[in-house]
Amino acid sequence: MSDSPGSGPPPPLPRQQATPPTTALRQRLAELRGPSVAPQPLDARALAALAANPGCERRALLDGAGVNKTVLAQALGSPSAFGQSQFAFMRGNAFEARVKADGGADLMRLLAEHMGTADPVDVTVPDLTAAGPEGRAARTALALREATEAGGWTLFDHPMLALEVAGSPAYLEPDAVVVDPAGRWTVIEIKSFPMIDASADAAKVGAAARQSAVYVLALERIAAHINSADSADSATVHDRILLVCPKDFSNLPTASAVDVRKQLAVTRRQLARLTRVEDIAAALPEGTTFDPGLPAAELTAAVESVGAAYAPECLAACELAFHCRGRARDAGAVEALGRGARGELGGLTTVDAVLAAAHGEEGDPSDPTVAALRRAAVLRAEALASASASASAGGAPACR
Repeated sequence: MSDSPGSGPPPPLPRQQATPPTTALRQRLAELRGPSVAPQPLDARALAALAANPGCERRALLDGAGVNKTVLAQALGSPSAFGQSQFAFMRGNAFEARVKADGGADLMRLLAEHMGTADPVDVTVPDLTAAGPEGRAARTALALREATEAGGWTLFDHPMLALEVAGSPAYLEPDAVVVDPAGRWTVIEIKSFPMIDASADAAKVGAAARQSAVYVLALERIAAHINSADSADSATVHDRILLVCPKDFSNLPTASAVDVRKQLAVTRRQLARLTRVEDIAAALPEGTTFDPGLPAAELTAAVESVGAAYAPECLAACELAFHCRGRARDAGAVEALGRGARGELGGLTTVDAVLAAAHGEEGDPSDPTVAALRRAAVLRAEALASASASASAGGAPACR
């Protein structure tokens, strides 16, 4: 959007929250990836999964360094089952193009219908072209401020947002963002899974909400900078997103407003708990690299040099989950039983230690966890003895 004649250039936008890594850190991360390996960008889906498991330093470092975990898992001999079929990818792109056709007419109609806004008129679609992700993020931030000050309807098609994660910048690209005349920004998430009778698969909607919460968080950082510079709370970010999906079994779009306040609070809290990437990297042995071209033994040692926090939920969110599950099972770690069991068992970190404590072979009897395990073992033995006695007294059931 251009300025009106005589208005002069807009004031410079304050520094964005996501600052580029230092040269030393950038070089260190490149060494971790391998000298000939291009960085894998960190998208919102991966960031949402990372926020769901903030205690996993392994994922934080690999994602921060831009390591391609799919290729890494294959090199480790534990390939992931992740990935989208080419057909599904093409179908999703075709549906998104259908939704955004004619200047986003259907999209704006659905926004008015499901978000309770007035019918959008004279919608502007700014050009967000710039060099590299940093340039696109800066161009997007400037265009968001201009759209907010203009007080009209603006549709941002694939804007680029910057967010600092564990001390490393992540560049995120939502499907669309709409700025309304009141200066409110709304995230639009377009998915190819259907809404049948106005209802979609709950698990898929939840995943979309977690992904969108990352976009909302990034937009809040930009809005805070804009409001600080203008000394007014002119820009706000909607805590509901518009989820657009195919209607029933057709290619016609329908939508639903999804409240992401819960997901936003969880994401904000979990990202704040992440250990900074440079701190994790500094603790690694000299020369550590995750280059998939290394021999399997060396690559495994490099991966195992970074602590992991495996849980069964990782199978649906991380490409290295099969590798981490195998290592957890080999070690008899209770993490393989789930976060709930891990939390209940306290200082007992292996299955062998749990069984030994339950049978009275190890453990402090005053420890509440050990005492509970022994009570459970006694009750189990009593129940088995009672069942055996009942079966002996009654004999085999008569056949009729």
